[in-house]
Amino acid sequence: MKKNIIPTINISSIVKNGFENPNSITVINKIKKACIDIGFFQVTGHGISRNKIQNICNVGNKFFNSSERNKKKLSPKKWNNKNKNIYRGYFPNDVNGKEGLDIGDLKITKKYATTKKKQYIEYLNLNKSFDKKSIKILSKYFDEIFTLGENLFKSIIKLYDKDINNSKLAFSRIKTLSTLRFNYYPNQSKPVEISKQDGVALGCETHVDSGIFTILYQDKKGGLQVQNRKNKKWYDIPFNKNALIVNTGLALQFLSRNKFKATNHRVLWNRTKRMSIPFFFEPSYDFKMNQSFLNKHLKFKNKSVIYEKFLNNSLKKFVEYKR
Repeated sequence: MKKNIIPTINISSIVKNGFENPNSITVINKIKKACIDIGFFQVTGHGISRNKIQNICNVGNKFFNSSERNKKKLSPKKWNNKNKNIYRGYFPNDVNGKEGLDIGDLKITKKYATTKKKQYIEYLNLNKSFDKKSIKILSKYFDEIFTLGENLFKSIIKLYDKDINNSKLAFSRIKTLSTLRFNYYPNQSKPVEISKQDGVALGCETHVDSGIFTILYQDKKGGLQVQNRKNKKWYDIPFNKNALIVNTGLALQFLSRNKFKATNHRVLWNRTKRMSIPFFFEPSYDFKMNQSFLNKHLKFKNKSVIYEKFLNNSLKKFVEYKR
């Protein structure tokens, strides 16, 4: 086990005082340094109470401990022919060694999804598998962690001396492709992958994420590791009951012209059950990813791509999305 290399940043001044406060500027520069040096950091003072995090964990554990029949009520069409959803929902652990549940914006209605007919905008009827109390907890958590994602992205915008309200151009509730995911690792009988680099047994393959930020809660068992970009060695990210883990994704790397790079990470193989809850903070499906969004003056031809297409290309590398 190597020392923890990712910083812990208290972002309470941003949450409480906005982005102009001198203390907030200091925090924003710490975020900048972490994104450039490592691509990972932990945040405290994020505004989401430990009680709410425990509640969301309880909802996840209750779901994964329910019957196979109950879970598959939410499965995409690949695993449940009765359903029309392809992207959202539950997938079993024979896919890639872990069970998962992908939930999009809970404000999406059946009518909206039908009208838009977009690849990743799907209505998921949670009433099939969750009680009303659990759905309320899920909805509230999505609201709060989405706001946290916005605060982190506004911090990046502030670094470029642009209007933080430009965040609304990239992120819109109901149009966002953000995903609240539950990863449930069962008692794995064998690793998903053996690292070609150092021969370590893995419960989740080495990868980078697609979006702007991933905001993760991991339980006490830990297991998440990040790769140091300079020496290529792997470092444990220890459990911190007061912190959420944040890492940069390919979309932020694109917008920043590789200033904030996505970082390799992985999960160690663990013979005991564990659960993690990542939130993939993703732009609106129709957001035109243009490198002038953050950069004021570019002396080259701007690269641009619609985010829905960007995400589609990025997800092709993941086995669980081959549907």
